Amino acid sequence: MSKGKTGHAETVKLEYDKTQISYNDLLSIFFFVHDPTDLNRQGKGVRTQYRSVVFYDSAEQKEEAEKYIAKLNADGVFPKPVVTEVAPMKKFWWAEEAQQEYFDHNLEDPYCAFVIVPKLEKFEKKFKKFYKE
Repeated sequence: MSKGKTGHAETVKLEYDKTQISYNDLLSIFFFVHDPTDLNRQGKGVRTQYRSVVFYDSAEQKEEAEKYIAKLNADGVFPKPVVTEVAPMKKFWWAEEAQQEYFDHNLEDPYCAFVIVPKLEKFEKKFKKFYKE
């Protein structure tokens, strides 16, 4: 079991085609499918590696993410302030083999059934134009 002492965050690395989806659309999806107001927590996971974070590759991405968060807070979208960290992408570390494609290999796991599946359904309903099976 991870103790959260590495400073790493559990995340995904997205590579995207700007002609297919904008960075702003990716931010919209990101902030819709998780709770960005709980510090160091996602679902049942509570430790620093479960923090909400956007890693950026450029000054433009950093600025856009910070503006997006400021607008969420100004508009009162969430009942609490957004605590999502915006940090530079320094190095991406792949998860251990057992964690790779965890959802696909563990569909019967209660976390997948009761947390991930509803998130996917919520995503599909709201962002149908981006959803691909």
